[in-house]
Amino acid sequence: MQPDRRHLLRSAALGAGAYAASCSSARARASAPDRATAPAVERASRLDELFAALTDQRASVAPISVEERRARRARCAAELQRLRLDAFLCEGGATMRWLADVSWGHSERLFALCVLADGTTFWLCPAFEASRAREKIDAGCGPGETIIAWDEHEYAFRPLAAALEHRRARLVSVEPAMRHGFVARLAAELGPERISPLSGVRVVFGLRARKDAHELAILRRASELTQAALVAVAATLEPGLDGSEVGARIDHAHRRLGMQGPWNLSLVGPAAALPHGEADRRALAKGELLLVDCGASLHGYQSDTTRTWTVGGPPSEEIAKVWRVVRDAQQRSFDFLRPGLACRELDAIARTAIGAAGYGEGYQAFTHRLGHGIGMEGHEAPYFDGGSEVELAPGMTLSNEPGIYLPGRFGVRLEDIVVVTETGADHFGGWQQGPTSPA
Repeated sequence: MQPDRRHLLRSAALGAGAYAASCSSARARASAPDRATAPAVERASRLDELFAALTDQRASVAPISVEERRARRARCAAELQRLRLDAFLCEGGATMRWLADVSWGHSERLFALCVLADGTTFWLCPAFEASRAREKIDAGCGPGETIIAWDEHEYAFRPLAAALEHRRARLVSVEPAMRHGFVARLAAELGPERISPLSGVRVVFGLRARKDAHELAILRRASELTQAALVAVAATLEPGLDGSEVGARIDHAHRRLGMQGPWNLSLVGPAAALPHGEADRRALAKGELLLVDCGASLHGYQSDTTRTWTVGGPPSEEIAKVWRVVRDAQQRSFDFLRPGLACRELDAIARTAIGAAGYGEGYQAFTHRLGHGIGMEGHEAPYFDGGSEVELAPGMTLSNEPGIYLPGRFGVRLEDIVVVTETGADHFGGWQQGPTSPA
């Protein structure tokens, strides 16, 4: 039976309605992300206006060049010879970036750089990633680097072992950060006696612990910019804001200055009594204490600065006293800093100063070490802790960050980056001058 005209028109109308509803639904779905991102866009625009005076400063210091990284790989080869090792292996991470300016994420597939004692290098890469790897390696190292590609069915370790055998590399050092599973599987191919995991600590420390003049210039500028970000943000703060909003402003100020990967810990009042507390929704009251620990990356090098100050009013007598004790401990340890000292001695100087001021011995109120090394990683060797026998040498950069933490009440920490010089020490940027401003 043929459908009548009315039935056809009704069917057509229903179809058109369904199509229109489908299009409307699709438009709604398409616009949903726009509605979701609108507040973030509006917030970014508002913060851009707030920090319009901050401009991109990346050009204020040059990045590390291809030639400098080539010299670093030659240094690595010389270090291997000194330690009587044949090869050094690292996967994606800070040491790979330091040697070659190649960033590569971690997965179950091994991507690695091998530096040999004779000065040659080769890369290990999943075959299906070889084109992408070639672009990155050529950009970081220049053309001509050898890539050994391995197919999915054979896994990385037999081709890697064969490449090492072909190059007569008998004793292989692996970087400390290399994942244990990869080290164990390579050891199964080569024999465990040919893998030297502990030597990797000495190789990396020998290469990265002492910064050269160019590295120091970048680290200094990174600290100066983070301090500039803190001062700019402080000028915008007022009672009623919470730690999350402070943190958003800190991150945005860093980005305006051209820095990457900003992070912050912005703690209001009692939250600052925990050294690594969490920002909450507590609003700043007039004259309340704010602790901000923050940093970002400039040309791959990190900043890390902590400031503690009161917002919108003067500090209480007790807060002012604690701030002065912490600042005194920071200055005393800095004044004592020079080549040849053991790291533990600096920790002891600051801890003794805080104890003598009546805030308890040992870790009672000053609950953590004095500081950590800094470079391409925010935390790297050496460390200012009470057990470290590492001897300080020119070019080493560390944080100097004593603190006093009074649970349930407040905490004060001051952190600046210091560098060991030939005759003593220097610091990057300026010391905080008082508890009412981060400047």
